[in-house]
Amino acid sequence: MTTRYPAPTLADLPEDIRAKVLEVQEKAGFVPNVFLALARRPAEWRAFFAYHDALMLKEESGNPNGSLTKGDREMIVTTTSAANGCLYCVVAHGALLRIYEKKPLVADQVAVNYRKADITPRQRAMLDFAMKVCQKSDEVEEADFAALHAHGFSDEDIWDIAAITAFFGLSNRIASFSSMMPNPEFYLMGRVPRQK
Repeated sequence: MTTRYPAPTLADLPEDIRAKVLEVQEKAGFVPNVFLALARRPAEWRAFFAYHDALMLKEESGNPNGSLTKGDREMIVTTTSAANGCLYCVVAHGALLRIYEKKPLVADQVAVNYRKADITPRQRAMLDFAMKVCQKSDEVEEADFAALHAHGFSDEDIWDIAAITAFFGLSNRIASFSSMMPNPEFYLMGRVPRQK
């Protein structure tokens, strides 16, 4: 892993963090670089992944509010991370988007220009709002909520869109300033069949 800040080894991690990293490795077949890069500061790692999981794994967190799919969430991350110029998050979350949406081209399309992507009008409205939160959150107004309500988004969904955008704004900046690079495995995920 190429980064400005050396990552600790698995053996050096606190037990709770090591257990979580090994769980991710078992599921993914590799350890995404972000898990080790952020583990250099255990308290921040715990806070970061607690909020990440609350936003991105709502089914597992027990929060029944909101109707965003896993694909919707990853589409928000990929689109706004591209706007923020974050190579790590575009590649990593683009891979997850390809898997959840089962449309390999869409992740590349939204990373380059979501306005030209093969997405639904509902998804376009979601991304329009996410981009406004990403780039001009001080200009969000009631009309933005009305536009999302017209596509069936609830106020809880709108909170999720904004919170995911804001959280990954933080993530994008940490990954970028520290020169965190995507794992090579991410580039083929969702494009070619997974090795058994």
